Amino acid sequence: MLGLTDEQLKQIGAIARQVGWGAADILQGYYHGTANLTLGIQQKKDGVVTAADLAANEYILRKLRIAFGQEEFSYLSEETDHHQAFKGENSWLWIIDPLDGTGGFIHHNDYYAVHIALVYEGRPMLAVVVVPEAGKLYYAQKGMGAFVETRSGEVKQLQVSQRDRLEDLTILVTKHRQTPEFKKILHTLPCRQEYQIGSIGCRIAAIVEQQGDIYISFSGKSAPKHWDLAAPELILTEAGGKLTHLNGEPLSYDSEDVNQWGCLIGSNGSSHGKLLAAVRAILSAGNL
Repeated sequence: MLGLTDEQLKQIGAIARQVGWGAADILQGYYHGTANLTLGIQQKKDGVVTAADLAANEYILRKLRIAFGQEEFSYLSEETDHHQAFKGENSWLWIIDPLDGTGGFIHHNDYYAVHIALVYEGRPMLAVVVVPEAGKLYYAQKGMGAFVETRSGEVKQLQVSQRDRLEDLTILVTKHRQTPEFKKILHTLPCRQEYQIGSIGCRIAAIVEQQGDIYISFSGKSAPKHWDLAAPELILTEAGGKLTHLNGEPLSYDSEDVNQWGCLIGSNGSSHGKLLAAVRAILSAGNL
């Protein structure tokens, strides 16, 4: 299968949205304790995993495999064998994060999300991000715009802000995993406002809802993974924003190294060039 038509992708996206809502229901059952379920927290190399992660992961993979099979699609998930996803000849890859923001989920701060992306030759073609506690599902298809859907079925097209003065921009941050470089960027940029949100999916949702303007990642001992970024990236870019490496190069999701190393900057688009230049200047100044 060399490609899919826009109409075929639209149909696939409709199924992915149904799966996203179903995964959100599973997570909320654990989050609110309505199903008498225990989290069963386990420590992993890169963080923690809960029974909710595993249950949502199993549900998403099962539903997608039933709908689309494994002959033409591969599957990459945070909770499954990463190397297996890149062994075949398939150009189409589902990238899944069943629970983005596990720490926030455990501590009940509402900032957690479900990520589902379909990638073709390393670039996202359709995406779903569900923010269960907000009752919102964000979705996008390459070249077709980004939208938000509520539980009641109301749909609205999304557009990022047009703010372009660095002083007027709001940075969306997390207090965890801040490297010295990242702290210096935050302290030096002239942006006057910061807003703390733990989940990358929730941060990108805030940007496309015009509640913020900037997402910055600076890897240290660890880095965001393919599943952290693939779905949010497409939703951001289809709403008019940008997400690139510090040199302006696009991200790619076709490497067996699932880490997205280096400095990544997401923005409302209007400010992107200024942000890249400002961050490069800050880092080149040294004195960390």
